[in-house]
Amino acid sequence: MGVHSGAERVLAGLDPEQRSAVTAPAGPVCILAGAGTGKTRAVTSRIAYRALTGDIAGRHVLAVTFTARAAAEMRSRLTVLGVQGVQARTFHAAALRQVRYFAPRLLAGRAMPELLDSKVRVVTLAAAKVGLRADRAAARDLAAEIEWAKSSLVEPGEYVVAAAKALRETPYEPARVADVFDAYERLKRGNGVIDFEDMLRAAVWGIEEHPDVAEQVRNQYRHFVVDEYQDVNPLQQRLLEAWLGGRDDLTVVGDASQTIYSFTGATSSYLVDFPRLHRGATVVRLVRDYRSTPQVVGLANAVISQARGTEARLRLELHGQRRPGPEPELRIFTDEPAEANAVAARCRALVAGGTPAREIAVLFRTNAQSEAYEKALSEAGVPYVLQGAERFFERPEVRQAMIALRAATRSASVDTPLPAAVVEGLSAVGWAPDAPPPGGAARERWEALAALVQLAEEYAADAEAEPGLTGFTEELARRAAQQHVPTVEGVTLASLHSAKGLEWDAVFLVGLAEGTLPTTYAKTMEQVEEERRLLYVGITRAREWLWLSYATARSPGGRARRPSRFLPQLDRSGGGERAGGGGPARRAERRRPQVVSCRICGATLLAGADRKLGRCPTCPSDIDEELYERLRDWRQRVAGAQKVPAYVVFTDATLTALAERKPGRTEELVAIAGIGPRKVGLYGDTVLALVAGATVDEVCSQKTSEN
Repeated sequence: MGVHSGAERVLAGLDPEQRSAVTAPAGPVCILAGAGTGKTRAVTSRIAYRALTGDIAGRHVLAVTFTARAAAEMRSRLTVLGVQGVQARTFHAAALRQVRYFAPRLLAGRAMPELLDSKVRVVTLAAAKVGLRADRAAARDLAAEIEWAKSSLVEPGEYVVAAAKALRETPYEPARVADVFDAYERLKRGNGVIDFEDMLRAAVWGIEEHPDVAEQVRNQYRHFVVDEYQDVNPLQQRLLEAWLGGRDDLTVVGDASQTIYSFTGATSSYLVDFPRLHRGATVVRLVRDYRSTPQVVGLANAVISQARGTEARLRLELHGQRRPGPEPELRIFTDEPAEANAVAARCRALVAGGTPAREIAVLFRTNAQSEAYEKALSEAGVPYVLQGAERFFERPEVRQAMIALRAATRSASVDTPLPAAVVEGLSAVGWAPDAPPPGGAARERWEALAALVQLAEEYAADAEAEPGLTGFTEELARRAAQQHVPTVEGVTLASLHSAKGLEWDAVFLVGLAEGTLPTTYAKTMEQVEEERRLLYVGITRAREWLWLSYATARSPGGRARRPSRFLPQLDRSGGGERAGGGGPARRAERRRPQVVSCRICGATLLAGADRKLGRCPTCPSDIDEELYERLRDWRQRVAGAQKVPAYVVFTDATLTALAERKPGRTEELVAIAGIGPRKVGLYGDTVLALVAGATVDEVCSQKTSEN
């Protein structure tokens, strides 16, 4: 196959926007790619098209990704397209390769220093040197702060001011964190080791300070592609600019609406400002969603349409390309155990109906929420795997807490209420029921132990449970044993952050209540908007079937809470239903909101007028003009006889909906938003007669004779 025919084969099957991205001229190109729009296909096709047309050589291309999995997928696709020699690597892998290669030259013949695989051990020693006793969770939080600072190009002496400017919630006083940061750097140098940020800095230093290294690197790599550009941090951007050396053959791909890692130092500003920083840049928007049904896409659009702030400037409105599917479901439960049991029951039904367990995911805001779903799935006999975290009872803090609670059984008073006894027992591992500590890892540890207190409250409310702390510790051991059963394939349990980049046929988004999503720790507008984007990412993980749910209380009889502010105002028609096969006397589920879809394109409808019409405002109307005029004439006569404004009988929007949808039965009539039982009783038979072809004179004379 010749070069020309190979290039034509690359273009085959691309949509118009993808084709524009692929054939864009050399120079700065920004591909704004929404979820499921085929960004990997577009970017690999661009590389292949340019290589096969002779515009570039594969060996001169460096494609940078954020995960090894994404890099491997890119290499695989390029091989299929017939292009060899392209280097597709993560930032760290690319930097490591270069630093190792140039180390003898840069370090006067010495080999590259040993690379730390984790900062925690050295950070723990650094904290001790400055008088801080940091447990593992605190050390992880300090390590995260140091990583943020180094990724943001902040030195120890600059940390206090930079943290204040960035509104960082620090695990200790900023000055103390700066002391640990400084001690950490000194310890590393003394031990002759470097961390991952040092390696990136070394790659930058090698190019910026050594002209011979810069010449060799830039001669090797002349064309650059960066995936997930919204997740680049200042250090990575500095390395990218060093590689470029003032050249502009750069293609970046990103989606500002999927910016969810700002706490690590990632910033979407480079993506947002790309056209301004690269004059004459080609900007292409990929908006055709091939992953999700129009119903899921419509809901995602509705959620992100309310976004504010910098990222919202590049917001994309997606257009679903798949056939219509089931409506997203919104479920409301009385408490979290009921919610978890209902999710487990539906997972079991999906698996029984033929959906592979690996194609189902339950997504939540924090890892501490996983316990209820681990338990419910175990009891329902549904296998599961935990993505990006340890199972609840395998977490070190939970194992330590169970040992402490077993020890507490020897001295616990029978008169002490169980939750209070558990709180007292957890004091042995340093847990207190006041506000959680700052820092992500420390807070996650606190929340995991708080989950044990919540379990104690639920256990105490169970009249059939063995009373007391001894019975509770035995129950915890039973649950732990259940969850230790190894599984090869199962339903995925994951936090929303861990779910980024993945997709499933069926997705459960759970715990969508205020205080959880958005978390209570989101205090600024920017933090709240990142929480909104988390929900958007969660919704766009679903290919076909989507469930959204929240519980009005954490535990039975607990304090009431409100649904997440990010949930659209869905149509709340439709009756409730028992959830999760609970007891016959208990109705665990509240009224069941339904999402209304466009009857023409299948997109989810959120606006009241659109739901009434049953179609998007941009979809073509199929109104029966003659029927509409008869309905208007009839409404005018009825309003005159009743001496009320015409809209009191029916609004213009309702008449339009009637003339478009032409209901033939009472069930179809009440399906139109705004026509309730009262209107059906007053006008239902008359409207159905008009739709069936009766004249206004006929229905009015019949009404007169009946009266």
